[in-house]
Amino acid sequence: MTKKMKRLFSGVALFAAMLVPSVANAQDKVEASVGADLVSNYVWRGMKLGDAAIQPCMSVSYKGFSFEAWGSYGLTSSDDTKEVDLTLSYTTGGLTVAVTDYFVEGAGSPKYFMYETHKTGHTFEANVGYDFDIFSVNAYVNFAGNDFKADEDKNAYSTYVELAAPFRLGGLDWSASVGVVPMESPYYETDGFAVTNVTLQTEKELKISNTFSLPVFGAVTANPCSENVYLTFGVTF
Repeated sequence: MTKKMKRLFSGVALFAAMLVPSVANAQDKVEASVGADLVSNYVWRGMKLGDAAIQPCMSVSYKGFSFEAWGSYGLTSSDDTKEVDLTLSYTTGGLTVAVTDYFVEGAGSPKYFMYETHKTGHTFEANVGYDFDIFSVNAYVNFAGNDFKADEDKNAYSTYVELAAPFRLGGLDWSASVGVVPMESPYYETDGFAVTNVTLQTEKELKISNTFSLPVFGAVTANPCSENVYLTFGVTF
């Protein structure tokens, strides 16, 4: 074994040793969940992707690892967005790393198992984020799939960075977030650095009876880049 390989092996071993305490303190049993949101319109990172929609979600997690399937299906017309996203993530402490496969039907091909460049409906994204409790920061980069510069015929590596802060006001839980695209991106429709998402969201439990309540949420989103504003209402089941 060369000195360079020994140093690499030692570094990997040290990193693994640092993770062991975190893994040991993570959940020691499998947890699963299923649910859905009903939203008045589909707004994502400052962009409106559809009108009223049902958005189901299923997830399973174990010892910091999580696998989630999420979808969005428009309710107003057959032309509304139909999306299926698969995310594999790992969380230790405040750190989260994840990879997501976004699939939008009609974005190049209606066939799910079509992965050919420039024809696929898949976009693959890597995410690194950290939650400091009083605020969180996340960076997202598309590394493959349906995100390329048409004039150069190569991956655009579209990037999105978001800062979010939770707070409590008037008896409700709130979240304020700001998202930016740091460079030109066909994916986010920007020519360079741009603020694409400024969102204020709140949620509450809507009491239906003494034994039943529904979580509801509302959000106002401004996109300074496209000069649009959206108001969204949603119910979680």
